[in-house]
Amino acid sequence: MRLPVYLDYNATTPVDPRVLEAMLPWFTEHFGNAASRTHLYGWTAEEAVATARKQVAKLLRANLKEVVFTSGATEANNLAIKGVFEKYSYKGKHIITVVTEHKAVLDTCHHIEQLGGEVTYLMPDSHGLITPKQVNDALRSDTILVSVMYANNEIGIIQPVREIAAVAHAGGAVFHTDATQAVGKLPIDMTEEGIDLLSLSAHKLYGPKGVGALVVRQGVEIMAQMDGGGHERGRRSGTLNVPSIVGLGKACELAQKEMGAETQRLGLLRDRLEKGILANIPHTFVNGNTPLRLAHLTNICFEHVDGENLLLSLKDIAVSTGSACTSASVLPSYVLKILGLTDDQAYASLRFSLGRFSTEEEIDFTLQHVVEVVERMRVGSTV
Repeated sequence: MRLPVYLDYNATTPVDPRVLEAMLPWFTEHFGNAASRTHLYGWTAEEAVATARKQVAKLLRANLKEVVFTSGATEANNLAIKGVFEKYSYKGKHIITVVTEHKAVLDTCHHIEQLGGEVTYLMPDSHGLITPKQVNDALRSDTILVSVMYANNEIGIIQPVREIAAVAHAGGAVFHTDATQAVGKLPIDMTEEGIDLLSLSAHKLYGPKGVGALVVRQGVEIMAQMDGGGHERGRRSGTLNVPSIVGLGKACELAQKEMGAETQRLGLLRDRLEKGILANIPHTFVNGNTPLRLAHLTNICFEHVDGENLLLSLKDIAVSTGSACTSASVLPSYVLKILGLTDDQAYASLRFSLGRFSTEEEIDFTLQHVVEVVERMRVGSTV
């Protein structure tokens, strides 16, 4: 068993060896530019991109022409929100989202506000869920976009996307979901669920960093945010990152085949860890404790413990206090604060996210390590 035990799969995942194997030839042997239409090198690269596009589309039950490759989910979120705002601002400038969204959505919405747009930020319940009624009540005649995360990156809560999308469409709005943590972990059918725009990132599902996609349903228009060359059917210019796109495609193909069994296995391991911690450590509770959450994740508050010292003391496991994108901040998790936790409770909460390479041995070791550290810290603690 390798130490520290890695239980921060929501921050990033290791590249699956099968993904790496698929990528390697495209760095050296097949190095062509997919936009080069005059020779074999370009044609070969273009064919590889087309295959990856099919693999992404198949996983999401989408049309391959709807897949727009980006540098990751952050760019995809920007392209979706800014692209819709610019394209449909003649109809209105109102957007609806949720206060517990990832910063890639929230900061983009703040940018829209600087451009004269109006944004309504919905408040979830104590578990992190919002209701279709909340969305319906927030709709206005000038609402052009509803953006709701599919599954929360910190607590794993799964929103009622299908119902929310139906409400958005009834109000004449486009529906976008940041599905970064859901793709490859949950079965998603964009057509059946009424998703107009979906953002994803390869490094969350055992693909490489620096590549992702925005899937745009046919009939939905967006304004490009990067100009030059008209790549991706004019929606995102720039030379395609062929090796990484091949990796994303392979990662989606593997997820398509293995998702069901993987989810079941990780759910059992997560429950083993979660139940063990709650049973052996008093004054602990699960944040966002509801059946509507990702099977591989648990976010647990350890009361009466100094949060910073707890994280530093757990040297043999790699976990986090929340989103990797805000880990440099000294502030407590805004998601947990919104759920009603105090500053001390938020600081003392840890996110354990399991993944494809997690083992029973690692989970049992983690449980023992956490119990020992928390018990030792609470002896004589004044927290």
